[in-house]
Amino acid sequence: MDRALWSGSLSFGLVNVPVALFSAVRDLDLRFRQLHAPDAAPIEIRRFCSEEEREVPFDEIGHGHVRGDGEQVVLSDEELAGVAPRRTRTIEIEAFVDLREVDPLYFDHPYLLAPDGESEGTLRAYRLLVEVMGRTGQAALGRFVLRAREYLVAVRARDRRLALTTMLFADEIRPTDGIDAGGRKPRRQELERAVALIEALSRDWDPADYDDRFRARLEQIVERKKRGERMREAGRG
Repeated sequence: MDRALWSGSLSFGLVNVPVALFSAVRDLDLRFRQLHAPDAAPIEIRRFCSEEEREVPFDEIGHGHVRGDGEQVVLSDEELAGVAPRRTRTIEIEAFVDLREVDPLYFDHPYLLAPDGESEGTLRAYRLLVEVMGRTGQAALGRFVLRAREYLVAVRARDRRLALTTMLFADEIRPTDGIDAGGRKPRRQELERAVALIEALSRDWDPADYDDRFRARLEQIVERKKRGERMREAGRG
């Protein structure tokens, strides 16, 4: 099993379930390093002061926030640390809501929660919570601190386990005002034809039906280049 990113407890009322947090996704993107093309030497990123034109050590680096009016406010590490959330080992559940009422637009990054420990009490409490949430279709909304940042989260049952998803706050969702909503309302016949087309293309959701075609092409190019094949540049005959 992968190493847990966080461990603590899921807490609401008098219920306290020890849990460990694991990422629910894996990054399969191909990564590339920046190189000096003529000799393939790695490129180094250095921090220079634009005023003094010299490299700056880490202990001289501050933090500047540019406000909407263009004014820059400089904060120190100590000032930033003073407003950081208090690190706890608890996911504090504040409410339970119908999962169907939560707009997917608010979901951010998915994780999995596993029981933290092998004691009978821990496993029983975890399993009970999974069964109850799965049967009721409820999601638990709460907050916890991960890597010095407080997150709003939704916890739900998935595949006989607990899944946790960090969420966006309401003010992070852009209003739709100013976004074109299209022309006038379509005629009845147009609407019926469109509905019939959608129904004809409807199928059961299976994520395995959809793969990353760009990554597959990129992997193919890397493999061919490794074999020494000469690649034709895009846009050339």
